[in-house]
Amino acid sequence: MAAARPTGSRSGALCRQLLLTLTILTFASDACKNVTLHVPSKLDAEKFIGRVNLKECFKSANLIHSSDPDFQILEDGSVYTTNAILLSSGKRSFTISLSNTENQEEKKIFVLLEHQTKVLKKRHSKEKVLRRGKRRWAPIPCSMLENSLGPFPLFLQQVQSDTAQNYTIYYSIKGPGVDLEPKNLFYVERDTGNLYCTRAVDREQYESFEIVAFATTPDGYTPELPLPMVIKIEDENDNHPIFTETTYIFTVSENCRVGSTVGQVCATDKDEPDTMHTRLKYTIIEQLPASPTLFSMHPKTGVITTTSSQLDREFIDKYQLKIKVQDMDGQHFGLYTTSTCIINIGDVNDNLPTFTRSSYVTSVEENTIDVEILRVTVEDKDLVNTANWRANYTILKGNENGNFKIVTDPKTNEGVLCVVKPLNYEERKQVILQIGAVNEAPYSRDASSRSAMSTATVTVSVKNQDEGPECSPSVQTVRISENAPVGTTSSGYKAYDPETRSSSDIRYKKLNDPKGWVTIDENSGSIKVFRSLDREAEFIKNGIYNITVVASDRVGRSCTGTLGIILEDVNDNGPAITKPTVTICKPVMSAAEIVAVDPDEPRHGPPFDFSLETSDSEVRRMWRLTKINDTAARLSYQNDPPFGQYVVPVKVSDRLGQSKVTSLTVTLCNCITENDCTYRVGPRVGGGEVKLGKWAILAILLGIALLFCILFTLICGASRTATQPKVFPDDLAQQNLIVSNTEAPGDDKVCSTNAFTTHTVGTSAQGICGTAGSGVRHGGQETIEMVKGGQQTLESCQGAGHHHTLDPCRGGHVEVDNCRYNYSEWHSFTQPRLGEESIRGHTLIKN
Repeated sequence: MAAARPTGSRSGALCRQLLLTLTILTFASDACKNVTLHVPSKLDAEKFIGRVNLKECFKSANLIHSSDPDFQILEDGSVYTTNAILLSSGKRSFTISLSNTENQEEKKIFVLLEHQTKVLKKRHSKEKVLRRGKRRWAPIPCSMLENSLGPFPLFLQQVQSDTAQNYTIYYSIKGPGVDLEPKNLFYVERDTGNLYCTRAVDREQYESFEIVAFATTPDGYTPELPLPMVIKIEDENDNHPIFTETTYIFTVSENCRVGSTVGQVCATDKDEPDTMHTRLKYTIIEQLPASPTLFSMHPKTGVITTTSSQLDREFIDKYQLKIKVQDMDGQHFGLYTTSTCIINIGDVNDNLPTFTRSSYVTSVEENTIDVEILRVTVEDKDLVNTANWRANYTILKGNENGNFKIVTDPKTNEGVLCVVKPLNYEERKQVILQIGAVNEAPYSRDASSRSAMSTATVTVSVKNQDEGPECSPSVQTVRISENAPVGTTSSGYKAYDPETRSSSDIRYKKLNDPKGWVTIDENSGSIKVFRSLDREAEFIKNGIYNITVVASDRVGRSCTGTLGIILEDVNDNGPAITKPTVTICKPVMSAAEIVAVDPDEPRHGPPFDFSLETSDSEVRRMWRLTKINDTAARLSYQNDPPFGQYVVPVKVSDRLGQSKVTSLTVTLCNCITENDCTYRVGPRVGGGEVKLGKWAILAILLGIALLFCILFTLICGASRTATQPKVFPDDLAQQNLIVSNTEAPGDDKVCSTNAFTTHTVGTSAQGICGTAGSGVRHGGQETIEMVKGGQQTLESCQGAGHHHTLDPCRGGHVEVDNCRYNYSEWHSFTQPRLGEESIRGHTLIKN
C-alpha cells in the first residue's frame, strides 16, 4: 500500500522535472536521442546498469566523457557505476559527450536514470508483472560488538520483503560468514528472516561482512532482487598500544641547549583508528639517575627533548628512561605498555689538555740533530682516542732559530721534543722553550686561543763538544780587478776554531777551481792570481768567479766554504754588432737596423757612437749611418746601388771611447721579406766592386780566353778574303753561348747570337778581344765587369773602369771593343796559365 506523498515532495519532483526538461532543451542543438535507464534505488560501485547505443549518435567519436564522475562509459556504450549511489529522489541524470579530436566535432547524449518500479517474476518461460505501491526490501544498517559474550546465537535483525503479504516468502543469505570463510558465522531463519550470529567475532580480524539476502517463493519465484547487506563489527578496546621497539637508544651532546631533540618513540594500536581506543599518550615514568630531571616527552608525538643545559658526559655519560604509552588519551582505565629508553651523552671538547708538570729540564750535545730529548704528558677528561682528547703540541717561544720541533706520539698522546737543527755551545749554552697543547678539535667554550691553551716551560742545556774548524760564513768574497797582473794577492778565505775564535793552526787548500786562475796559501788562506782574469769569460755569471776551499785542523777535522772572487770590470771590450749580416729588400726597404752590445758593465757601455770605418769615398757615398738610440743605428743606402752583397765596415765606440770595427755583410736583394732573398754570390767590397778568389778569377779568364779565341779565328779568317769588314757569319747566329762558373750543370743561360753586337775598327783586323773580369750573378743575370788591381787580368783598351755586361735573360748584349793586342800576344799570355790552373778549375766555386 502506497502512502500519500507530502506536498513538499510533489513540489520538489516538479522542480527536478523542470530542470531535466531545461537540460534536454539546452543540448537539443547538438544532442542525440535521449536515453532512459531503469535502475534500482541503490547502486553499488562498479556495477553494470545498462547500455547506450553510441554509434547511432556519433560513429566517428574517439573521445567519450561522462559529465558525472559517478558513472563510467565504455567504448561499447556500457554504463558502469564508479561509486555506490542512492537515488533518494528516484531520478538522476548525466550527459555523455562524444567528440572527434581531429575535426573538433562534438555530440551529446542525455541519460536519465529512473527508479525501477516493475518487478519481473519468472515461472518457467512465462513472465508475470507484479505491481505494488510500497515495499520493504532495502539495506538495513546492522552491527554487532566484537568479542560479544552472547548468548549465542545472537539476534542481529530481521530481513523482510513486502511481497510476503501476497506470497509465501523464504529467506536465505550467502557470502563471507555464511558459505565463505569464516563459514557458519551467520544464518537466517527461512520463514521469519531473522538474522543470527553464532559466535564472537574479532574486529581486528574482520571489520565487516558483506552478505547478500534473497527472498524467494516456495516454487522458486524471485519477487525481489538480491539484497546486499553489510554487518559492521563494532570495536572494543581490547588491544594494548605497543612500542615499535623494546629498547630505544639515543645520543645527545653534552652541554646542548635546552629544548634540544633527543629522539622520538612510537607506538601502534590495532583498535579502530580515529577513536578513543587508539588515541595514545606518551609519558616518562622514571629517570635513572633520578636527579636532576633532564628530559621531557611530548604526550602526543613521543618526542624526547632536554630540559636542562647541564648535561656533562664527564659526570654522567648515560641516562635510562622508563616510558609509557596509554590509549584512551591517557585515562586511568586505558590500556598501556612500557618500554626502556637509553640516552647516551655525546662528548664535546669542553676540557683542555693540561700538562702534568709546569716545567721540564733536559740537555743535548751541540752539533747533534734528529734526536729525541724530552717527552711531556697531558691529562684530558674528554673521551679517549677522539679528536677531543688527542693533543697537538706547539713551541710558543724560544725556537726562533728553528732548532727544535715537538710532535705527538699517536699511541700515548705524549709530546716528543726533538732537535732538528744543531745547537752551538759557543753561541748559546742554554735555551728556554715555552710549549703549549691544544686538542685536535676546537675548544667548545668561549675563550681566546691563549687562555684556552695549557702551557709549560722546558729548559734545554747545551753540552760542549770538541769541534773542528768552522767555515762561517760559508760564502766569503774578495774583489780583484780583471786586468790584475799575474801574481796579485788578496785576503782569500778565513775559517776559525769555534771554541777559541782563532784561525791559527788551520790549513787551507782548493777543492775546486774551474779555470785554475788562482792559487791559495796553505797557512793563511790568501789567494794569488795565477792566470789572467777575464770578467767577460763565457762561464762567468754576474761577474763572480767561485772557488771551493777546504779548511782543516791538526786532527783532520774540516769544513768547506766558497770563495767568490768579484771581478771588477775594466773597459777592455769594445761594443760589437750582434748580427754581422743584414738583408735589405730593396723594393720595400731602404735601410736596416743594427744593434751593438758591450760585454763590459753599463758604466763602460752605452751610449754608443756608430761610424763608417773606411777612407773609401765610394763607400761613404753609397752608405749612411743614422743613430736610433744608445745601442742601435740605422744603415741606409744612397744613390740606388745595384742588387748584390756589400761589405760595410762599421765602427762602434762606447762612452769612454773603447771601440771595435765590425765588417757588416749587407745584401741588397729584390725581395719582399728577407726569407724571400736567395742571393748567393760573394760580397762586394766597399762601394760595389767585386772581390773574388784567385781560382774563380782564373776560371773566368780561361772561359773568356776560349771565347775570344773562337771569335778571333772567325773574324781574322774572314778578313783575308774580303777587303771590307764583315760581321759574324750567319751560321754563328744559331750557336749557343753558355756562361757558367760552376762545376755542376748549374743554371745554363742560352742566348742567340742575334742578341750580340760587334764592332770592328779599320780595314786590317788585328784581332778582337773582349773585356775580362769576374762575373756576379744577381736577380738571374750574368755581369762581366773589370777587376782593378791587375791580378792576372786583361784591361780594356777603352780604359779602366769601363764595364761590359752579358745579360742573356733580359735581352742584354756583349760589347766588344777594339784592342791593340794581336793573336800572338794573346796566345803567349794565356797558354802558360792554362796548363798551370786547369787542374784546379773544378774547385773554383768553393772559393
